[in-house]
Amino acid sequence: MMPMDFTQAVGWAISLLGIFTTLVFGLVKLLLVQFEKRLDTRFAAQEKEIAQIAELERSFLRFQAELPLNYVRREDWVRNQAVIESKLDGLALRIENLQLKGTHHD
Repeated sequence: MMPMDFTQAVGWAISLLGIFTTLVFGLVKLLLVQFEKRLDTRFAAQEKEIAQIAELERSFLRFQAELPLNYVRREDWVRNQAVIESKLDGLALRIENLQLKGTHHD
């Protein structure tokens, strides 16, 4: 076995350092790629959620616009019903008066 001289030892050290540096850079690059993929996935999920929220908001606004067409408040219904009943009572009174006038003239 031959002893290594100084230049060979430095050559081996530089080679090992180069291999180690290449491995470290490769691992860092792999981690960064995985991190970027994870971020892309999260951003895509957030964009999907934002789109769903926007659709829900549009649906709710459409519901609010259509609500007065399909819904009558209780107070409004009671008031309208009272008006109708009052008019029917007035009409019944007129008919009764006409009937009484008709029987007196006979």
